[in-house]
Amino acid sequence: MKKKTLALILAACMALSLAACGGNGGGKDETKAATQAATEAATQAADNQGTEAQPAEGETAGTTADGAGKTVGISMPTQSLERWNRDGAYLDEQFKAAGYNTIVTYSDNKADQQVNDIQNMLSQGVDLLVVAAIDGEALNPVMNDAGADNIPIIAYDRLIMNDNVSYYVSFDNYTVGVLQGTYVKEALDLDNAEGPFNIEFTAGDPADNNAGYFFNGAMDTLKPYIEDGKLNVVSGQTEFDVVATEQWQTDVALDRAQNVLASYYSDGTKLDAWLCSNDSTALGVSQAVTSDYAGDNDVIITGQDGDVANLRNIKDGVQSMTVYKAVANEAVVTLDLAKAILNGDTIDESLITAAGWGFACDYDTESYATSEGHNCPSFLLVPDVVTVDNMEEKLVTPGYYKVGDDGYLEATNG
Repeated sequence: MKKKTLALILAACMALSLAACGGNGGGKDETKAATQAATEAATQAADNQGTEAQPAEGETAGTTADGAGKTVGISMPTQSLERWNRDGAYLDEQFKAAGYNTIVTYSDNKADQQVNDIQNMLSQGVDLLVVAAIDGEALNPVMNDAGADNIPIIAYDRLIMNDNVSYYVSFDNYTVGVLQGTYVKEALDLDNAEGPFNIEFTAGDPADNNAGYFFNGAMDTLKPYIEDGKLNVVSGQTEFDVVATEQWQTDVALDRAQNVLASYYSDGTKLDAWLCSNDSTALGVSQAVTSDYAGDNDVIITGQDGDVANLRNIKDGVQSMTVYKAVANEAVVTLDLAKAILNGDTIDESLITAAGWGFACDYDTESYATSEGHNCPSFLLVPDVVTVDNMEEKLVTPGYYKVGDDGYLEATNG
């Protein structure tokens, strides 16, 4: 029987949750402490990679009807961002519960390492690959190898720019940006208020194919207000390449935000909103605004992912919202899709009907192209806006998070 490789990600998730949710205050010192604690916990988790795990007592891997002894390779980008710990945990749990053997790797945000990780999976004879790419174009050689071996590939969450990819499972990434832009529009009442209002932007990693969709969705929503002068980008930085954040790193977002504040807002110019494409960048921007912004108004700050440190900031009024993507549901879709692929079933919108998922998901064959003229069939889930007012309804009631003893949310694994 093949050995199962399993990263110790659940412990890392718990460590990150506890670090980010500790304490009772909501001031500047507490915001910095939450950011630092979350970063330190995630960094520690990144060191615990590649550990092999055996089946639980009384359990034999790969023996149920669904799994039939097949092995699924699951390649995640990194453990230094909380959300990939959650994704890896949910995927591993779902596939193991269905009887599949799993090989789970985290590649420390290094594209070359991810190539090597996937090559090792192929050498171990995996039957299917689930890959969340670090760089959507850097995996071409190993994707070609998988294609030559007739190994099905599910691009998970991030599209891989290679025609050997069989299917894409993600959320509607353009809609994520639309939701963020719409939140800013409504919070500032741009259709009715006189303005002008000042806004800045922080986008994601240029190597992540999703980052452009997030940014474009937000910019397309807000661009009319920028063009008519209702919104003003004081720094003038509105191009994706200028506002992008390498590897979604909190410290990179922090440094740029501090530079923008020092250069354009130190004279007392009011900052009304800062649109951040995800939570790790929002942590950096929130810290900069908390420590370096000269104004005394509350700044609207957006995010995405529902990281526990950011949920704390939302509760404390430091961050305004996050777009939550239920990765547990994404894992369910991925599992059912993988089953259908390995069983040789017909795959189209009928999979959604047959599965009977209790959440919204669309089958799309037009929106995501791996090359010119080659669209990748996609299963797209619907993201959701989370604010301080609906946090428990959206996150606690479904079981994604729980309320800790200190009143802040902690991630669960169910």
